[in-house]
Order: sequence, then C-alpha cells, then structure tokens
Amino acid sequence: MPAFPLTLAVITRNEAAHIARCLDSVPFAAEKLVVDCGSDDDTVAIAQAHGARVVHQDWLGFGPQRNFAAGQCAHDWILVLDADEYLGRDLAEELQRRLPALMAGDAAAAYLRRSTVYMGAPMRWYRPSTGERMARLYHRGRARWSDARVHESLQFDGPAPTLRGSFLHTNNPTLVHKQLKVLQYAELKCRDWLDHGKPARMWQAPFVYALAFLKDYLFRLACLDGWRGFVIAQTAASYALYKRMRYYEMTRNPASVEQAANALRAQGASIE
Repeated sequence: MPAFPLTLAVITRNEAAHIARCLDSVPFAAEKLVVDCGSDDDTVAIAQAHGARVVHQDWLGFGPQRNFAAGQCAHDWILVLDADEYLGRDLAEELQRRLPALMAGDAAAAYLRRSTVYMGAPMRWYRPSTGERMARLYHRGRARWSDARVHESLQFDGPAPTLRGSFLHTNNPTLVHKQLKVLQYAELKCRDWLDHGKPARMWQAPFVYALAFLKDYLFRLACLDGWRGFVIAQTAASYALYKRMRYYEMTRNPASVEQAANALRAQGASIE
C-alpha cells in the first residue's frame, strides 16, 4: 500500500487496550506519532510494536497537547485520532483516493464523520453519535488547535471538504469509566472558566439541566435509541449541571481546586 506524506497523531495515557487498533487502521500514513504523557501500562511498547514513534510530553491540556504533537510531526498534513477511535474501511479507502488532490490543493482541513459504539453496540439515531462532523485532518500551517484544556477545537480559515466515510469511536467501556471522564473534563473546563474570571451563575443550574436533557433526548433523537438514549441524555445533562456546581465551589472555596486535583490524580486522571 503506498504511503502518503501524512502523520497520524495520537495523544495517549494508559491506552494499551485500544492503541494497536487505532494505529493499524491507518496503514497508508508515512508516519505514526504517539505523544504519551506518562502511561504506566503497555501503551508505549504496543505503540512502538505497531510502527509508531513515541514522544513523551507531560500533560498540557487537550488543546496544547495536540499543538505540541503537531510540532513533532514529520509532515504538514496531520490526521488526528484518539486512541479509542479507528478508521472504518470505507473512510480508509476514501482517504486513499482523495488525499492526493486534497494535499495538492489549498484546503486547510477536512471534516470526517464519527460514529459511536455505546454499551456494546452502535448508536442508530442519536445525532452526535451517528455521523458527527469533526475536523480531524488538517495542514498544520493553515490550522491549529485552540488552547482550551478540554473541548478543544481546530481553528482555521479556508476550504474544508467533508468526507463521506466514518471513523469509529468505542465510547467509554462502562459507565464507571464515563463518570471518571466526566469528573476530569468538568475539572478542566472549570479551570478554564476560573482563568477567564467567568461569573458563577448558580441560578441557571436547574434550567441548564432541563434544557440539556431535552436537547439530547428529543431534538438530537436519543429517545429513538431506547434506554441507551435515555442514559446518554441523562449523562450529558448531569455533566452540564455538575460543571456549574463544581465551578461555584471553586469560587467559594479556592482550596478545593488542588484538593480535587489530588483526588483525580489518584484515579489516574491528568489535571493541569
């Protein structure tokens, strides 16, 4: 299979269960780069065995970590996947057909579609899990990641076509994993709010929960995915509410920032 002047870039911490499948799904990338922030499982050894160059970087936050990875890449065109994501066969074939023209043109990025496997099966109706558009392929001279600690986005001006095939996301293997990630992501988001001096508006909290649940359950069609859809909508609404409660606590009790960070580090979460 011909290799394209493209780097697959993956940021990791303790992803031994997933990293091989992720790397192997992009056999046409001339380079595979893993930026690891301190795994204590076999992530690094498995990544190297599957053709990746591994670079260590202490955790900087999602946006800065991705920008660091971009600076380590050997090629200007970069495909970004998380370790628990992998290319579907249709998307892999489409990329091989379209990459030459894309790289020769003036596009800044390209949108890929992501489909999610949740509780052991693909979601069928919930819109963010069935073909969500995400900018994951880009030219590093024309695009960069925002500096957000979490919920980072690729920022660019210029053409960005959308590919038809999908990459797959094996969402958190259990609700326990999901809740740990919710705590980590909420903490990172609240730290961003704290840095920017956002007011804590607790009066919004009940409305935020209700609106977030209705948005996902009804308008994003989670209701059509049965009880799995209900769980997704409830989890999303709880996350929206918890962020605001946690931020209120940070503003009331600044000492809780480091106390919570220590508790999350004990669970293996990266909080900086």
